[in-house]
Amino acid sequence: MSKIVRTPDDRFSNLIHYPFDPHYLEVEEGLSMHYVEEGPKDGPIVLLLHGEPSWSYLYRRMIPGLVEHNFRVIAPDLIGFGKSDKWVDKQAYSYQNHLNWLTTFIEQLDLNEITLFCQDWGGLLGLRLITVLGDRFSRVVAANTALPTGNIPMPDSFMQWREFSQHSPDFDIGKVLDMGTVQPLAEEVIAAYNAPFPSEEYKAGARIFPTLVPIDENDKEAKNNQQAWEKLMQWEKPFLTIFGDEDRIMKGAEAVFQKLIPGARNQKHQILHAGHFIQEEKGEELADLIVNFYQENS
Repeated sequence: MSKIVRTPDDRFSNLIHYPFDPHYLEVEEGLSMHYVEEGPKDGPIVLLLHGEPSWSYLYRRMIPGLVEHNFRVIAPDLIGFGKSDKWVDKQAYSYQNHLNWLTTFIEQLDLNEITLFCQDWGGLLGLRLITVLGDRFSRVVAANTALPTGNIPMPDSFMQWREFSQHSPDFDIGKVLDMGTVQPLAEEVIAAYNAPFPSEEYKAGARIFPTLVPIDENDKEAKNNQQAWEKLMQWEKPFLTIFGDEDRIMKGAEAVFQKLIPGARNQKHQILHAGHFIQEEKGEELADLIVNFYQENS
């Protein structure tokens, strides 16, 4: 049985602009997922799903603006990230395991009428979840993400990133975040993104994630994603895209969503001046756009 570790709490002391109380929920025996929950318990739910290799810290600029409008905001750390438990063995992570953990999380909290905001792997997971737990989701905002089926070659930028994730001797998470934004990050912000990963032992989930993206149409998860697309192409609920114009990996993916998903028609899709980690650069604006999207589609 693979070993599970949890980042010591003192690594998260005095993080800049992250005052949120921790919450934990067991998603598998002996395996706990951390999440931020802010706002009124009876407020409309916004579920914020992060991707690779970030954690709920990425949402610190969005959460206050959503809470101000009386949303119940929930931002989990995926297993292997942030304050959540981390398997030391890379093989403990799979696309399906992440889906299972998030499904358990949503069902245990009994979340309904969810407005989903998903970016990067948050979309690879969230867009699958809405096809399985569709009754629990009412709206979707997709930002700098995709649902790959392996039948379109991935851009060179992604393949270079995948190679880097496997062979970089240090794999400095904070610097990865810094490379994915237009504006350079402050040193204390880079340190906050590194906080969950005090040593290589804690990085297995972050290291393995890029290799779990299905890049071959014969990949089992590519086929599962194709089946999910068949359902997404019948998704009538409101679907909004907000992408960054400087995201080299995801550029153009918004057009696919807008063309194929019925719920994306006549929505106010946005392209913002931002890199891949759009929440880091446009957090307050994203919160406002989610509020407007909710109000116009309720």
